[in-house]
Amino acid sequence: MFTILKEHEEEVTKLELSKEGKFLGYRRPDGKVGVRNHVLILPTITCATQTAQRITELVHGTVTFIHQHGCAQVGVDYEQTFRTYVGLGKNPNVYGVVVLGLGCETHQARSVAAEIAKSGKPVVTISIQDHGGTLTTIAKGAQAAAKLVQDASAQPREICDFSELIIGTECGGSDACSGLSANPAVGAVSDMIVERGGTSILAETTELIGAEHLLAKRAANDRVAKRVYEVIEAMENRSIFMGVDIRTGNPSPGNIAGGLSSLEEKSLGAANKAGNSELKELIDYAEEPTEKGLVWMDTPGHDIEQLTGMVAGGAQVVLFTSGRGTPTGSPIAPVIKISTNTGMFERMSDNMDLNAGTIIEGKETVEEVGKRIFEEISLVSSGKLTKAEILKQHDFGIWRIGPTF
Repeated sequence: MFTILKEHEEEVTKLELSKEGKFLGYRRPDGKVGVRNHVLILPTITCATQTAQRITELVHGTVTFIHQHGCAQVGVDYEQTFRTYVGLGKNPNVYGVVVLGLGCETHQARSVAAEIAKSGKPVVTISIQDHGGTLTTIAKGAQAAAKLVQDASAQPREICDFSELIIGTECGGSDACSGLSANPAVGAVSDMIVERGGTSILAETTELIGAEHLLAKRAANDRVAKRVYEVIEAMENRSIFMGVDIRTGNPSPGNIAGGLSSLEEKSLGAANKAGNSELKELIDYAEEPTEKGLVWMDTPGHDIEQLTGMVAGGAQVVLFTSGRGTPTGSPIAPVIKISTNTGMFERMSDNMDLNAGTIIEGKETVEEVGKRIFEEISLVSSGKLTKAEILKQHDFGIWRIGPTF
């Protein structure tokens, strides 16, 4: 028998849970826990993205994304995109999925759907060519989505522990305060998550160049330490192949304007998001962690591409620090925006959720801001909307590692 809470009683419960390191989540058939209850309209090919968009406009409770992938891809590039599609569908924040294909593309909808279905969640497959065109596909997709949304709405939340969370961490455009305020505060939160049996993902391989020796020292074993240097070298080689040595430069005008002189300088600040925990493993882009604790995902520094990779890897919530300001969000996971300085926080209040600039001003310590972020994670995981969610900032991009043929 379920207990029905009045609105004010539920809010009190959420606040109490946030202090205890717990939250109200949705239990999935595979045992994992979601903090949102989306029905995902997943277009496996760019040709189907507009049709998917029309379905989400018709059916409340659905989300989708626009992209340019799904065909004329081969080898490891094909495999990585396929893994990303499947990971997004399997993310615990998704109740059910309508996998939407054209019919003749490389990434077949039925193949993606079959992998997602292994999670036990409901999956429907629809092909534009098989259903006679766009209009009939929209009708068929909307009918399937409406049924999934109604079923999802009947699922209650239950009290869950932080040990069931995977938190993604991200550093957007930086300033001189990033490595002193928001990033160390996120590092403190990362340690809190790890201490409670959860998982924290460190990403942005590009923005760890120059700090790799510090992370290798914290590796759980020699294999992980060796992998640290391998992914750094591979990322640098990609840049050199394009005629640029990014280690000694800084390709982002925003970072330069923010006061950073080199990529290494940004990396030393960005690495603070990892806190002080042992580095358990280093996984590929959009791969699900196999270890609890601190995990490094090999992603580019591009905000949207690495955000998509972490969510495809199972992250239910993302902490995003910024010294320059950004509206970035995800269609599937709530993204908590953390400002590194008070001026930007006040200037971009429409987009930023929390201010870590109080550390620079001497009003709070890193640990105090970390505690605020920790409590915010619980509230957001229990249903509080982030600014990016409110503004429907559904950004999406996959890291392509091969040419289009």
